[in-house]
Amino acid sequence: MSRSPLLEGLPPIGSPDARLLILGNMPSVLSLASGQYYGNPRNAFWRIIGEIFGCEADAPYQNRTEVLARHGVAVWDVLKHCRRVGSLDSAVEPDSMVPNDFGTYFAARPGIERVFFNGAAAERNFTRLVHLDVPATFVRLPSTSPAQTMGYAGKLAAWTAALTG
Repeated sequence: MSRSPLLEGLPPIGSPDARLLILGNMPSVLSLASGQYYGNPRNAFWRIIGEIFGCEADAPYQNRTEVLARHGVAVWDVLKHCRRVGSLDSAVEPDSMVPNDFGTYFAARPGIERVFFNGAAAERNFTRLVHLDVPATFVRLPSTSPAQTMGYAGKLAAWTAALTG
């Protein structure tokens, strides 16, 4: 029996008419504690989103999520439940992974055209655990996590090209 805690992810954010979906793997310890996506201040997600869509990275969370919704962007994670110590994707116990209900999610949001994976773990686990035929383009982007070693400028360039292209 595992001694790692069973973690439950966050509900999706964004409007029902979203065209873009950004999928992380599982929220970090700080994100889960705050109930906010990308709650680790060292994660570059909100800084990148702020530069792309013109909002302050440290604005109140509700303001940032409203900016995403106005731009047709939704955010969720691949995993609904898992066991993990710490925040690293590599620490997730593989046999504990339970994906979110993407069948229902995509059925309720038929306008989603592009899905962006925030890093390799999100893409790998979605591919392994979710078996749907969705008429969307799927693209892996560099992780915004502070554990990902690509420099900020490279991350910003890749995310900007993807979200504005």
